[in-house]
Amino acid sequence: MKKQQRHWYHYLWIWSIIYFSLGFVNILFAWLGLISFCLPLIFAIGGGNKLFCNRYCDRGQFLRVMGSQVGLSLRREMPEWMKGKAFRYGFMVFFFAMFFNIIYVSWLVGSEIQGIQEAVTVLWTFQLPWNWTYSAGITPWVAQFAFGLYSLMLTSEIIAIVAMLIYKPRSWCVFCPMGTLTQTICKAKYMPTAK
Repeated sequence: MKKQQRHWYHYLWIWSIIYFSLGFVNILFAWLGLISFCLPLIFAIGGGNKLFCNRYCDRGQFLRVMGSQVGLSLRREMPEWMKGKAFRYGFMVFFFAMFFNIIYVSWLVGSEIQGIQEAVTVLWTFQLPWNWTYSAGITPWVAQFAFGLYSLMLTSEIIAIVAMLIYKPRSWCVFCPMGTLTQTICKAKYMPTAK
């Protein structure tokens, strides 16, 4: 069997580990998660394709390595409802509602209406104290946004890993909110216009 040629982007999975490690040390590194929001949009809007998702996504590469190369995936088929439009678009709307909530809470902290929450919320429910990663003197809303973004990134990483363990390695990619959004952009970009 021919061995697959390795490219530099096959090692992007290391970025996932670096990102979560840095956020564990200093919460301000969580801002780097915006790269994962911006790059897929740049590729979709600029190139009209899902090249980022298919090749350059660090999470997709991480799931591929852990699921296929390390062999942690059970490789089961996902249920049809998880592949359907209702679930994918519903999850995307929910995900972005949580993202805009992070922005709103950061605004509340910046306006001094609410105090900063030095915690990471996992699965939108469980608050874990994370105060060692924040030091006084940092603009409170900047830190609050970082706590919120890290919470969102960690939650989605946990969901992605669980999907990888139970189903095929890159099952997360089927219902990834950024993937659904970029697919929608690509379809809209190439939709024939009425004359």
